[in-house]
Amino acid sequence: MSSYLLRRTQDALGALTRAYQQFAARTEVDEAARCGFWIVYALANRGEIGQASGWLTRVDRLLSQRTTGRGPGHGYLLAFDAFRAAAIEHDYARGHAAADQAVRIGREHSEADLVALALNVGGRALIYSGEVGQGLNRLDEAMVEVVADEVSPIVAGTVYCSVIEACEEVMELGRAAEWTDALARWCDEQHGMLTFNGQCLTHRATLLRHGGQLDAAADEAARACQRFGAADEPATGRAIYELAQVQRLTGDLSYAEANYRRAAEWGHDPQPGLALLRLAQGRSEAASIMMRRRMEETTGELDRLRLLPAYVEILLDVGDVETAAEAARELTTTAAMVRTTAAEAEAAYATGAVALAQGEPGQALVALRDAFRRWRSLRAPLEAARCRIVVARACTMLGDHDAASVEMAAARRALTDMGARSDLSRLRAQGIGTEFGLTAREIEVLALVAAGKTNRVIAGELALAVKTVDRHVANILSKLGVTSRTAATAAAYEHGLL
Repeated sequence: MSSYLLRRTQDALGALTRAYQQFAARTEVDEAARCGFWIVYALANRGEIGQASGWLTRVDRLLSQRTTGRGPGHGYLLAFDAFRAAAIEHDYARGHAAADQAVRIGREHSEADLVALALNVGGRALIYSGEVGQGLNRLDEAMVEVVADEVSPIVAGTVYCSVIEACEEVMELGRAAEWTDALARWCDEQHGMLTFNGQCLTHRATLLRHGGQLDAAADEAARACQRFGAADEPATGRAIYELAQVQRLTGDLSYAEANYRRAAEWGHDPQPGLALLRLAQGRSEAASIMMRRRMEETTGELDRLRLLPAYVEILLDVGDVETAAEAARELTTTAAMVRTTAAEAEAAYATGAVALAQGEPGQALVALRDAFRRWRSLRAPLEAARCRIVVARACTMLGDHDAASVEMAAARRALTDMGARSDLSRLRAQGIGTEFGLTAREIEVLALVAAGKTNRVIAGELALAVKTVDRHVANILSKLGVTSRTAATAAAYEHGLL
């Protein structure tokens, strides 16, 4: 077990095999079966499914020698069968049933490791079958076993990481934060341990990103990548992907590109991050092609939940409002199933953005205000700022330029404080004065007005007719609610338009 925690997996397998052989020779069937289970666990984690299957058959044959009842060994075998049914064969009903049997055996024999593992597998099977509330409750029950310090370190680390991953899948950010903090404390107490530390850092990076602490998130993600090193683990790709996510948000687009590709090389899906990177690069059509293909090949509700928010954003950017509306409706249906605050916030935001694109700013505001309230309750400032940007545009369409100005200024301040340079760049590219209804051309004219240039000079620099510039200047003064070029310049700097 120590070898496994030091990531010396081959040494661990050798020791477990010797222990299995000696327990079996002494006809200590349950002890041998427990060793066999951990051999299967280690082999499966390395992707050596053939050997893992062979060991399962060997352990099953050994357990058939038991003449009375079902001992802990049977329970461990059932726990792995539950995992195989739920995670590999997608037979969630059988996975849940097998996990429940394993829990009963574990409790009957006071086998805390078995109880925690089986509760975890059963909880995730329930989540994947659509019983999200019951599944999360089962995962909480597994965590009670772990936090009570009643299980071995390998089981503790396994259950911690699995539960946090499940919470992230259904966007249960509150539970994910709670259990990630607990995992961090537990990892700090395991001096010298290498296994699980990288996963802990990756989970922390994800939560810090959601919390708008982008610099800290980048540091944790980079540490996770260093901790994994060259280890051939599925979690390595996830750590690299998380680093790319932060780099995309902070405007380090070339580094993000390289790391999305590296994550894919490690077997981690680079979407939707890579498609959002294309959007940040101004390559909307490429982003659309990527996401349409990815959505066509994705069938699971929770897998689609992870992709849908980005899909709606990209579809709206390329002007496919009809498909975006369909995707927003699907997102709303899935959010109603999982019933987590973040999923409901994503659905409300998508609904509002689509309504605005359909020319319904009043309806948009109702949904967007709901999304903003939910993101604020989750302390997710990046998503809240994005809501405020769309709220500002809805207010502008309704002619309420004062409210639009307040919302856009607040959003810009939040994005600046977080260092979310990609979002700020997109605002500038789209015309940062949209809260006043200014077009990109009017922003150009305003910059030249602020530089003290006359309409005739501006017309020459922009290759426009003087009358066209006269009209642009008149529109700018009207939209800013001022009566002079000097006042327009002051308003532009006051509101960060230049």
